[in-house]
Amino acid sequence: MDDDRPIFLQIAELIENSIIDGSLAEEAQVPSTSELAAFHRINPATAAKGVNQLVSQGTLYKRRGIGMFVAGGARARLRERRRERFTEQYVQPLLAEARKLGIGHDELMKMIDSFGAVVGRDLG
Repeated sequence: MDDDRPIFLQIAELIENSIIDGSLAEEAQVPSTSELAAFHRINPATAAKGVNQLVSQGTLYKRRGIGMFVAGGARARLRERRRERFTEQYVQPLLAEARKLGIGHDELMKMIDSFGAVVGRDLG
């Protein structure tokens, strides 16, 4: 926890990331709020607030007396939400700046492809 954002949001995002990357599968049990609090050295109420946010979004659900579990379809829903946020935060501003600079589609695609070669990755 080293971000300026509230800790409960960081806890929720950590769980979301684990669902997206597959380390927490659908229907898998999520660490308890006590475990999250102990591991991250935070107040259990803060951990619970992050978990409850995911419950209210339908990402997690509670089995009475057992714990919290990843809801079916959660990974796909999270990926879609993150893609929308990615478009708003990165793609739209990139395209707006490219237009201001007179960078056309082909030139922009070359820039992206050459950057991918620099970092040694293909986005496909």
